[in-house]
Amino acid sequence: MFSSEDALDLLRSSGCSEKVIAHCVAVADLALDISRKLIDNGRDVNIGLVEVGGLLHDLGRAKSHGIDHAVVGVSIARENNVDPEIIEIIKRHIGAGITKDDARVLGLPDDDYMPITLEQKIVAHADNLVMGTERISLDRRIMKMQKKDLDLASIERVKALAEEIGIY
Repeated sequence: MFSSEDALDLLRSSGCSEKVIAHCVAVADLALDISRKLIDNGRDVNIGLVEVGGLLHDLGRAKSHGIDHAVVGVSIARENNVDPEIIEIIKRHIGAGITKDDARVLGLPDDDYMPITLEQKIVAHADNLVMGTERISLDRRIMKMQKKDLDLASIERVKALAEEIGIY
């Protein structure tokens, strides 16, 4: 499996800015904190997968800052033989996921981008709670989503994901 050092090397060699890399590190750190709390509560979490997935979740920002950055990240990850479980985290990290119907509307490839595994959900949740490198509250994330006029279903998915994870 890719190590955290491998992940940081891939972010740099793919052309991610230091700002994007700092964000990825902050998301990975929060995802690890969430994972440890879940483990303390008796949940089974693959902490290595969460760490590397958190680091690589925005890999696609090397080439795109649009909604398609997850799809671009998947392509870069595949070209670099990243583990399939990490590729799925990259694919499914945006917001609290993107449904197949929403993907069609957004012009993404016809696929389901909803997080399924606990590790995918942890990284998506952590990403929702990090703006730049700053940890933010769920309320602040929702306010930002409302200001962007995101649809109610997207906001409700973020709230439901936070409730499911139950931490932060």
